[in-house]
Amino acid sequence: MKTPHRQQAGVAVVTALLLTTLAITIVASLFWQQQVQVRSIENQRLQLQKKWVLRGALDWARLILREDGRGRKVDHLKEAWATNLAETRLDEYVENGRADSESSEASLSGQISDAQSRFNLNNLATDGVMNPKAIIAFQRLLGNLRLDTSLAAAAAEAIASSQTKKTTASSNPATTTGAASNPTVTTGTASNPSQTSSDSVPAVQFLRFTQIDDLLSVAGFNADMLTKLRDFVVVLPRTTTLNVNTASAEVLSACIATLSMSDAAAIVASRDRAEFLDLSDFKQRFPDKLANLADGEASVFTEFFIVSGKIRLGRSFLNFNSLIERNDAVTKIIWIREL
Repeated sequence: MKTPHRQQAGVAVVTALLLTTLAITIVASLFWQQQVQVRSIENQRLQLQKKWVLRGALDWARLILREDGRGRKVDHLKEAWATNLAETRLDEYVENGRADSESSEASLSGQISDAQSRFNLNNLATDGVMNPKAIIAFQRLLGNLRLDTSLAAAAAEAIASSQTKKTTASSNPATTTGAASNPTVTTGTASNPSQTSSDSVPAVQFLRFTQIDDLLSVAGFNADMLTKLRDFVVVLPRTTTLNVNTASAEVLSACIATLSMSDAAAIVASRDRAEFLDLSDFKQRFPDKLANLADGEASVFTEFFIVSGKIRLGRSFLNFNSLIERNDAVTKIIWIREL
């Protein structure tokens, strides 16, 4: 039979083990919470550092475009802005608090592309009015890419419905006078207020197209089609002209009705040897194909550029696209999208 002293000793041992287990659990929990907080702070720091790298990259791109805009009004694929930036390591102070002896893991890569080398979807309609010539051009582009050409009209209608329509005052004063001099019509309208309120339903205003993905709202377009279109289509804030120094053969043959795909390929080969200095130079090199080309149908100068890149900061990545507008030597960021 155990004595009371031995029973008390056993209880003390069990109590000590329980207290030790509880203490270890509390300490482990504290260490885990501390690790989570440290990781959260580290992630916040990486996000902030990526934002600063992104800001620096866009400022760098704006500087390149601004300096290029000070020269002659010709943009082509042999200029400095068209040179891709391979993955480049950044200074260690940009990344994180590593020792000076450790290598940096921060890098930046990217490119600047001519937005006016692509078909601008906002050319399909202006102030809510569809542009038949642009619709035909978009049909040809869809045909060049082996896509359904009937979707061009549907896209134009959707874009027109998303734009604000201009309102003009009545140009026929006789109509206004006649309506006012007919008391029967006025009295009939006013005598049925319920009908007036039900007929005055406000028109639905759709959101404006701002990116290619907005085509998914048009019946018939799908994600696979948009993948094929991304390198050939863009949505710019206003109507623009095509830069023949940077456009692909598919877009050239679509936007210039007199060009076949083989003609457009010949134009691309010609500009690779020497860029087009102006629209007259462009027409003189291919007089049999471009004799009827109007001045406003093409250009050799660009106002909109797309900056795309990738920032790698340790284990964190950031892909981005940005649209920059250049007006002479002044550049402005239109939008930034993180992918």
